[in-house]
Amino acid sequence: MSAFDFSKVSEAARKDIIELDRRINDFNSGKEDEERFKHYRLTRGVYGQRQFGVQMFRTKIPYGKLTSDQLAQIANVSEKYTNGNLHLTTRQNIQMHYVKLADSPAIWTELASAGVTAREACGNTVRNITASPTAGVDPEEPFDVSPYVHAVFEYFLRNPICQDMGRKIKPAFSATERDSAFTYFHDFGFIPRLRIVNGKEVRGFKVVLAGGLGAVPFIAPTVYDFMETDQIIPFMEATIRVFDRYGEREKRMKARMKFLLQKLGLENFLELIEVERRSLLNQSVPIEVEEQEVIVPELPEELPVADIDQTRYEFWKNTNTFEQKQKGWYAAYIRVPLGDIQAEEARQLAAFIKKYAADDIRITVNQGLLVRYLRPEVLPLLYQQLEAIGYGEGGADSIADVTACPGTDTCALGVTNSTGLADVLSQTIQKEYPALITDSEIKIKISGCMNACGQHMAAQIGFHGSSIKRDNMVIPAMQVVLGGGVSPEGKGSTADKVIKLPTKRIPDAIRALLNDFAEHKNGGEIFNDFYQRNGKRYFYNLLKPLAELDELTETDFFDWGQNEQYEQEIGVGECAGVSLDVVGTIINDAREKIELAEDALETDELAAAVYHAYTSFVIGAKALLLSKDVKCNTHIGILDSFQEAYINAGEFPLQGDFASYVLRINEQQPNTQFTTQYLQDARAFVANVIRIREDQLQGTAGVDKLVIGNYYKA
Repeated sequence: MSAFDFSKVSEAARKDIIELDRRINDFNSGKEDEERFKHYRLTRGVYGQRQFGVQMFRTKIPYGKLTSDQLAQIANVSEKYTNGNLHLTTRQNIQMHYVKLADSPAIWTELASAGVTAREACGNTVRNITASPTAGVDPEEPFDVSPYVHAVFEYFLRNPICQDMGRKIKPAFSATERDSAFTYFHDFGFIPRLRIVNGKEVRGFKVVLAGGLGAVPFIAPTVYDFMETDQIIPFMEATIRVFDRYGEREKRMKARMKFLLQKLGLENFLELIEVERRSLLNQSVPIEVEEQEVIVPELPEELPVADIDQTRYEFWKNTNTFEQKQKGWYAAYIRVPLGDIQAEEARQLAAFIKKYAADDIRITVNQGLLVRYLRPEVLPLLYQQLEAIGYGEGGADSIADVTACPGTDTCALGVTNSTGLADVLSQTIQKEYPALITDSEIKIKISGCMNACGQHMAAQIGFHGSSIKRDNMVIPAMQVVLGGGVSPEGKGSTADKVIKLPTKRIPDAIRALLNDFAEHKNGGEIFNDFYQRNGKRYFYNLLKPLAELDELTETDFFDWGQNEQYEQEIGVGECAGVSLDVVGTIINDAREKIELAEDALETDELAAAVYHAYTSFVIGAKALLLSKDVKCNTHIGILDSFQEAYINAGEFPLQGDFASYVLRINEQQPNTQFTTQYLQDARAFVANVIRIREDQLQGTAGVDKLVIGNYYKA
């Protein structure tokens, strides 16, 4: 560890990095199972790549906010340890690819020195919290949501309630009712509102819950029209605890919050949340909002603006900039094709921003950047700088600004190439339909598979990777989806699957859709209204000729960017549960939770101590259940099954109802006396689990039991 410079790294980050380094060494030396290590490294931002032997390293950047120094540092790290490319994601993160596993602690150390973390960037955690990139400068916003997003980020980072859930949680905050953060397909969505209460203006949020995209999209229902700001964190904490306890663990595709809501029903779900809320230590979490002065460097007397193409500049200015709510100041979108920006260009951009704008860069949900607090006279200079580094295209967040996940470039789950197609479609729009760039609400989004990292189900026109079998050959294809996105009034919708087409015919599909729309729309009718008016069957019939396979050409068997016949290679995603383990290792997990609870109690972190102790009960019970091949897929199921398999059978020294015994955590808010007693009971329970397992092993000559299958991780 002496090679790492921790002089500018927080104590919490230092502990994370030391642990990551130790466990990498344990894994490399054979002391730790590969699948167990995979689960661990995911929660530290290290994700297996499609290419063997390299990783993707993901940062966690709440609401996409970066300083110029942070952007420059990420660029430096990318150039030093990877291929020098920074990939901006739809989750407002930055990913680096082709990372050596052994380099990940050093990468994290250098990022942490600039205040950037990778903790819980992947895995079954509360993922990055996204927000409208315009938050703080949006002319229509009731108030700036940024401080509230940051408070939520800090509260749940390293919080024991969300370290080992059945699946990930994705929250989002919109700046306005227009829902530019797409809250409607998130697990938690917050839209700011103001109310007058007792003559005073009060801040709050409209709250939506349990939305999602993927193979089964679900629009989040509104659960509160107005929740005061101090209640959003307790509500989230209680909901996550319900999700942790009742959510599916074994069947990964059914483990998201949207499926739990469907299973329980909204009314029952909200009742369980209220039960949890009553026992929280923090019944109210006020979020302090301090008005911070925005510092923008003084301009030199003369700006170094060279001659620029005025036509291109005016187009860029009209499509990529807007006046902020702070009159006289402007914000500028930077269009970053495919979300990819090279390290040197990122450094140059960071240097420009530090010199001429507010030190506040936002990554956008469509894989671009937003620069804030620009004086009008700086706009030509920014455009000149962007042209010089290759990012001066206009049409940001337009139909030509196509969103695409990395697809088969790097992702193991990718079915077909999304980036090559995105590039072709963008060029097609710019050359053949330039008027739509300034006069259209249509967005095009592409995912390499159905998992929706490219958010294709939230686009007016979307595509996801697929394939079509033809005799003994496979044709790369795209599933066409239509009618998703957000209306001008802020109403969200998910797209319908319409038809599957060979991927090389997708440009012609775009032409067919746009030409038909131009010819048959009613006046100023927008695309989604046009789609709803005509219906899915109309568009199926429109595109069906492109699905005919009677006359195939050789290139139909090639994916975009390939010069050889397509071969489908779909790997296994890394968000799934651990696939094998032994009962003894699971018992060690229970011991570890007891130790964490003891450490938390010692530092007076009562809520953390209680939850670690609770988890030790669940893990210990699970270990003994798995020794009998009893299925374990939810917390609540484990508590009930343990009652039947061990307590009712007289095989465990505990009387009464086990679920009630463990769920005492719901009866009162944590205090020192309760926490101490609860931890003592958990410690005794785990000790009995160990003793009983030792007795069981006597009958197997000490050979532990291998648990195979996607058992859940408590």
